[in-house]
Amino acid sequence: MKLLIISDAWYPQINGVVRTYEHLSEELRKLGHEVKVIGPADFPVTVPMLGYREIKLAVTPYRRLKTMIEAYQPDKIHISAEGPLGWAARKYCLRHGQPFSTSFHTMFPDYVAKRVAKFIPPIYGFVHERAKRMVRNFHSPSKAMMVATQSLEDTLHEWGFKNPMHRLLRGVDLELYYPGENTVFKNLPGPIALYVGRVAIEKSIEDFLDMPWEGTKVVVGDGPSRTMLEKKYPEAYFAGKRTGKDLAEHYRSADVFVFPSRTDTFGIVLIEALASGLPVAAYNVTGPKDIITEDYLGCLTENDLTTAAQTAMERGTPEQRAEHVKKFYTWESVGKQFEDALLNKVI
Repeated sequence: MKLLIISDAWYPQINGVVRTYEHLSEELRKLGHEVKVIGPADFPVTVPMLGYREIKLAVTPYRRLKTMIEAYQPDKIHISAEGPLGWAARKYCLRHGQPFSTSFHTMFPDYVAKRVAKFIPPIYGFVHERAKRMVRNFHSPSKAMMVATQSLEDTLHEWGFKNPMHRLLRGVDLELYYPGENTVFKNLPGPIALYVGRVAIEKSIEDFLDMPWEGTKVVVGDGPSRTMLEKKYPEAYFAGKRTGKDLAEHYRSADVFVFPSRTDTFGIVLIEALASGLPVAAYNVTGPKDIITEDYLGCLTENDLTTAAQTAMERGTPEQRAEHVKKFYTWESVGKQFEDALLNKVI
């Protein structure tokens, strides 16, 4: 199979979508397929995404994208996101009768509505409904729509999606993420409650920073809300963006992982934390409730993250959590899921 992945999220960005296609491409190549990823950096004119200056979006990409697609001559086309490249790729496929698959990676309606409601609160519902209609329209011609969890699939059905949906989980690099000693936070008062991810409004990080905690709350990551939150919460430790072995050491050095987001579709950071031996405290919403399925993995809550975090630390062992991830979340299995969907399900 000669596969072309078109993604508005790609290098040099660092996020869950980029990591998904980075590892997925590698696994598909191991299975004997040829894979090419086209991202915003392949286009001469880009603009920063509103609220995320580090994320660049291609400007009027259709003609150049058409040339690139026809030069590559793929057997299959997969469109990852509802950005300018995604819409241009969708347009090309529909014009040329090319079947394509898509993925639902981001709760875009929540993302947009929260940002607008920050300035005009009464129109949250209106914006959310319009955004749902937009993403439903974007994905409607897709022959195979990849979703990470059952609860996400249920939500999309409630939103009126009619696409054939196929499960596409996420994986962890087990050579990087594993239980170990505290090498980073030795000088901070424990226990260490850790958050890893984008520092932005839709992640509800203030829920984490507001929770009563006798130890230290640590935020790893960067984003548009970081400066404001550092000023508002001087008692918290903001470690900034961390990657690779450095990030893995931050996971291993904490006592509990707290995930305050209510808008994620999965949360790769959750399984990275579990692989590193950390119990997880999170809300009982899409993503966490699909992953924290055993008591030894952590504790879910409706609204009390402090109690959830304290309870999570009393459950299970690092070895149990790491073994669970090894059993259910490998990139090898994700690659085979994707291959099966494209080769056997797409018309």
